Amino acid sequence: MNVELLRIWQASGKTVVFITHSIPEAVFLADRVIVMSARPGRVREIVRVALPRPRDLDMMASDAFGVYTRRIRHLFDAAGRLD
Repeated sequence: MNVELLRIWQASGKTVVFITHSIPEAVFLADRVIVMSARPGRVREIVRVALPRPRDLDMMASDAFGVYTRRIRHLFDAAGRLD
């Protein structure tokens, strides 16, 4: 579905706002990942994703992809909450 969503986005040229709890999915699809704080929800950090396009599933195994997912994951504590 992610690859199909990218195809639709490329064909339409529209801005897409996508909400997910999956860090890898967010990094794969996004140019920017906005990490929200716990209640009350505030923007904690905006992570700019500078991975090349077009993206394919093999990119998820790349070192650069791992750097982004780790950076976002480190914004959360061991229990999965924001620091």
